[in-house]
Amino acid sequence: QVQLVESGGGLVQAGGSLRLSCAASGSIDDIKAMGWYRQAPGKQMELVAKITTGGSTDYADSVKGRFTMSRDNAKNTMYLQMNSLKPEDTAVYYCNADVVVVETKPRLMDYWGKGTLVTVSS
Repeated sequence: QVQLVESGGGLVQAGGSLRLSCAASGSIDDIKAMGWYRQAPGKQMELVAKITTGGSTDYADSVKGRFTMSRDNAKNTMYLQMNSLKPEDTAVYYCNADVVVVETKPRLMDYWGKGTLVTVSS
């Protein structure tokens, strides 16, 4: 089994910063693509940022220039540095990873964290 655990959420004023972390643990052979998603109250879940194994990133237009995603492959951990936060960034943030699990035969599986709440006050 593999677990993804997010941390770093909280309450921050508009213009402030937060850094989210997501640590993966368990029977991990390799982690491929990683991503951060968010779901605001009453809205659909949306992709915030994603990163490939090689470190190439892609961002939602709404966060470009403000958010930076990174990963530490040695620690099986991904990060989301969020700067210049706006009230519309308020949401539950989820991490996602495509993980090659260690079994009799390696398998690529998709895992999600349970989410961390980010609240940005105006």
